[in-house]
Amino acid sequence: MRQLYEGFKKTVVAAGICICCLGLTACGKKEAQQAVEQETVQMQENETVGKQAADGADDLKNAEADKETENRGTEHDADTQSSTDAASEVNEKDAAAEQKSMENGDYILARPSQNGALSVKGTQLVDEKGQAVQLRGISTHGIAWFPDFVNQDAVMQLSKDWGANLFRIAMYTDENGGYCTDGDKEKLKALVTDGVEYAKQADMYVIVDWHILSDCDPNQNKDEAIAFFREMAEVFADNDNVLYEICNEPNGGTSWDSIKSYAEEVIPVIRAQKPDAVILVGTPTWSQEIDKAAASPLDDSNVMYTLHFYAGTHKDDLRNRLETCVQNGLPVFVSEFGMCDASGNGANDFVSTTKWLELLNKYQISFCCWNLANKDESSSVFKASSTALSDWTDDDFNESGRWIRDYFRGMPQK
Repeated sequence: MRQLYEGFKKTVVAAGICICCLGLTACGKKEAQQAVEQETVQMQENETVGKQAADGADDLKNAEADKETENRGTEHDADTQSSTDAASEVNEKDAAAEQKSMENGDYILARPSQNGALSVKGTQLVDEKGQAVQLRGISTHGIAWFPDFVNQDAVMQLSKDWGANLFRIAMYTDENGGYCTDGDKEKLKALVTDGVEYAKQADMYVIVDWHILSDCDPNQNKDEAIAFFREMAEVFADNDNVLYEICNEPNGGTSWDSIKSYAEEVIPVIRAQKPDAVILVGTPTWSQEIDKAAASPLDDSNVMYTLHFYAGTHKDDLRNRLETCVQNGLPVFVSEFGMCDASGNGANDFVSTTKWLELLNKYQISFCCWNLANKDESSSVFKASSTALSDWTDDDFNESGRWIRDYFRGMPQK
């Protein structure tokens, strides 16, 4: 009995233990479940917080990105504006440069084959495209006295070796052997036409110069001048390289009014054959008083007014007159100059010559040096002892000849 009781007791105790264990297990599971649930909630909260943080970070990142985009947009706009401003500035500069070119132009060594017929725009000589040009070259002496220097080889050497693009044919009118005195008219006209053709072959422009001097007033031989220029303009009607100088150096008190009236009769006969020819008109006092022409210019936009200087005689006063007239709108052409005194002789003044040529280049004024001959005087480029008519060597040149040749060679050749 006691054994049965002990067995029952053990069973009850075991069952209690099991129940306790089950309870504890259940409690453990519940606590575990609660722990899991709490962990899940915590995870969810953490996830929410993390998501919110991430969203916040994204918002911040997006805001920063938007800011950067805005900044970049601002920078781009600024760059675009800067580029636009720069382009506008370039265009303004180009326009200003073009305007300057229209007024006085960029330097260019003109050739008939490339630049065609010339004309006058404002104060400037321009080519067929309106590009400003400058002519520079050599004048013959009187062709009645030094005809042999009008030859193809000589003119070609001036062009190719010296870099000249202008040849002036000086035909005296009233002196011994002059066109209007006892000169051989047909021979003189033949020399002129030959010289024009030589210049054409050498790709040079050429001036046909009615070289008045001792006749003082061009009206003295006006009828002869009208007949001569009518014939020459007809002969050269198809030439784009010819300029006409209708009175070299009026002097002896000849007034501008007298010169102007002469020009108004001679110019129309040239225009009848060559409407757009450039015509050069002399001015009073050996073509120095260009201010008189500036005060009362011809009613013709395709003429230029000549100024002549000799550097040994003419200094700042005449240079200042030239600059003032050009600045006031007068188109000027220096169709004759020398490095010596006004007599064509005496000592050369290269310092004064340099000042003159610097002034001419500043305003791109065309110029022509006196003279292609071997006369025994300072202004001739060859020694009197030289007999060469072309293929000249240093031994052929006198002081002024070497100087002007080297000056031409040193000028821009573009």
